[in-house]
Amino acid sequence: MMDPTTDNAGQPGDADAARSALEALRAEIAKAVVGQDPAVTGLVVALLCRGHVLLEGVPGVAKTLLVRTLAAALDLGTKRVQFTPDLMPSDVTGSLVYDARTAEFSFQPGPVFTHLLLADEINRTPPKTQSSLLEAMEERQVTVDGTPRPLPEPFLVIATQNPVEYEGTYPLPEAQLDRFLLKLTIPLPSRQDEIDVLTRHAAGFDPRDLRAAGVRPVAGPADLDAARTAIAETAVSPEIAAYVVDLCRATRESPSLSLGVSPRGATALLSTSRAWAWLTGRDYVIPDDVKALALPTLRHRVQLRPEAEMEGVTADSVINAILAHVPVPR
Repeated sequence: MMDPTTDNAGQPGDADAARSALEALRAEIAKAVVGQDPAVTGLVVALLCRGHVLLEGVPGVAKTLLVRTLAAALDLGTKRVQFTPDLMPSDVTGSLVYDARTAEFSFQPGPVFTHLLLADEINRTPPKTQSSLLEAMEERQVTVDGTPRPLPEPFLVIATQNPVEYEGTYPLPEAQLDRFLLKLTIPLPSRQDEIDVLTRHAAGFDPRDLRAAGVRPVAGPADLDAARTAIAETAVSPEIAAYVVDLCRATRESPSLSLGVSPRGATALLSTSRAWAWLTGRDYVIPDDVKALALPTLRHRVQLRPEAEMEGVTADSVINAILAHVPVPR
């Protein structure tokens, strides 16, 4: 894998070749991960939009394996941090270490200096450590002792959290949730997918040895650069822009929500819709692109009223109702 401490942006390649390479990711990741196509697509969209992802799912649904396989298929470096109550910010970002030989302090980079950072169970660490990622996610740099240090490119934070455990957790504040481009839910596999998983393990599959599973790099930073250039040229009509704004404004007026989507969320939805349009082979955005990315882009940017939550209303159901109500441009 590439060294994340070096300049590895590469030279932009051909956009069509980049699209083919990114489409090949599905087949490559499927060698190790069964039945998680929506999550794979979401992670690729986040990389193309230079965003970050919050993965939510119960333990044992291959969240860590998915991230490791994605990194291997893209030939990118990856590191994993297990977030615990005693984790300190310097354990993530790095710190100054005294060198007795030179009688000077030198910077020891933390695990955040990588391409794909897996922040495992991010809601198990206190807010002070959670917030240590904010600068890295927003500014793509880490400041220690007043000196900013740039992070490698590409850089993606993939944070996981367990949706069923609340004891001993620290829910992410709205300001930090808004920094995540997408919130992807990882469901339990279907019966047939679970049979396929067990069949692979019975045949000797080792999730710790991706090379033995046949996972090889099929795309790289140059493909991401070419894709981003093409996405920036993907056309957005005034009607589509107005549709995105109307959807987001409708969340602010919903009686089930105490907090609606901010303008930053509207910008995020437009960005993810353009990336999805390009991935599907078009150079312009249609309403279906917006609809396809509305749930993962917006579900974590809204807050339910307590009475709605008690009635069993979910953020997804509110957004789906808004999608059904807001007029679609033709």
